[in-house]
Amino acid sequence: MSHIALVTGAGQGLGQHFCASLLRAGYAVVITDIELQAAKACALQLDPGGKSTLALQLDVGNKADFERVLVQVLEHFGGLHVVVNNAAVTKTTPLMQISPEEFDAVVCLNLRSVFLSCQVLGAHLAEAGYGRIINMASLAGQNGGTATGAHYAASKGAIVTLTKIFAKEFAAQGVTVNAIAPGPIDSAAVRSAVPAERLPGLLANIPVQRLGDADFLGDLIVQLARPEAYFTTGATWDVNGGLFMR
Repeated sequence: MSHIALVTGAGQGLGQHFCASLLRAGYAVVITDIELQAAKACALQLDPGGKSTLALQLDVGNKADFERVLVQVLEHFGGLHVVVNNAAVTKTTPLMQISPEEFDAVVCLNLRSVFLSCQVLGAHLAEAGYGRIINMASLAGQNGGTATGAHYAASKGAIVTLTKIFAKEFAAQGVTVNAIAPGPIDSAAVRSAVPAERLPGLLANIPVQRLGDADFLGDLIVQLARPEAYFTTGATWDVNGGLFMR
């Protein structure tokens, strides 16, 4: 049996690229999204025969939903080995105009989702004695954000810390936990957040003068998901064109 990977927020955007990369690498993939039809459409597009995918509805802010999805995955595939926490909402509201309600909503979805996933799915992986968890952070969480809102940046910065916390928790049980922090990627989300007239200015500020490649992010996820990646945990991998250097 091939290894089983689950991706959250996979009905559109980068999540679809990640699912495609995992499928090409030989994984069976659980495609989850809060919109079940989006997850099903992604599965149909990537795996028309339906042999290597399972589309499930998942509200990543709900712990009971993670518990339900875990049961469904185990019933369908018989195991789970890799979790990619990709689901997030991006807001660009100016700092002093962010309402308490909007702040809570963004942080709840972006950060709470990773926490709940690592609690529920991570605990299962640890009990099984093997697993790979990859959390999608962001350059915004490292440099305070540029085109994104403060609540988005704060939530992504917290994901970097949460990654370290769960990496320590699960390290002795065969489970690694890492994060990827992309800069501006050539994606619908970036092009939506950055108006066309501002794009040349954005590119001019990126040392490599180009947007990042979504498929490369997928390939990096595949590398971190390999059994041989056991010695890499608690790390945040920068993919930002030179915008943030350690």
